[in-house]
Amino acid sequence: MNVLTVLENETELTPMTQMISTLAPDADLMCFGSSLPALAAAREHQVDVALIDAELPELSGLDFGRYLQELYPSVNLIYLSRSEASGYEALRQHASGILPKPFAEKELRRELEELRFPPSDKTAKRLFAQTFGNFELFVDGKPVVFKYSKTKEIVALLINNRGAQTTNGEIIASLWEDDGDPEKKGSYLSNLRQDLQNTFTKLKLSGVILKQRGSLAIATDRIECDLYDWLENKQASKYQYLGDYMNQYSWPEVMHAQLDEIAWSFDE
Repeated sequence: MNVLTVLENETELTPMTQMISTLAPDADLMCFGSSLPALAAAREHQVDVALIDAELPELSGLDFGRYLQELYPSVNLIYLSRSEASGYEALRQHASGILPKPFAEKELRRELEELRFPPSDKTAKRLFAQTFGNFELFVDGKPVVFKYSKTKEIVALLINNRGAQTTNGEIIASLWEDDGDPEKKGSYLSNLRQDLQNTFTKLKLSGVILKQRGSLAIATDRIECDLYDWLENKQASKYQYLGDYMNQYSWPEVMHAQLDEIAWSFDE
């Protein structure tokens, strides 16, 4: 379980960290005294539970919570507040809970025991990406069906880029090369991004796609992938590269050549 904490007063971070560590010893903690670095961390790491000070100075805690819900629809928001007005707004956001400041350890324990959404299971990856041969994407053993075929190709491109943020321009250049009006392709890309979000939200795959303004990335730790396993384990991998890689697309030629070189090195 990944727990993100953002407090308005940095002096509160140490006692809060100690309290969470006692109540959830297996949790991975990300603790910040400012909203901006916390936002950066949230873009890169899945957040299951967020303890947010509603009175953050740079960005209100409630706005911070809305942003997290866009990234991870199943995030458990627990607000810390001195204001009744904040409590009302937290209810409107369907937050998991709200704690009046100051609060006791037993109150935090109750909130962590009664989360609105179950935390993600890091050992069970529902999403499998097949890149050797034709590219295919499976959830719980079944192929993912998108409204547009190009949406699936975007996922293939993100997986090929192995967690690197890929800009809208790079996506357009890869998927359409020099074909057509860039402005029209930009409009079409907006539809594809919406299709991607709608499909993954429906399948409850929050946190797989990491969004920044004008770019996307894949959370490599949230999926099982034959490419990733082979690159890490080489000949010991349960998946074996036999010379075919995302056959239905033309843009992976650079990666294809790199995989060939790695495979040839095994025979040297």
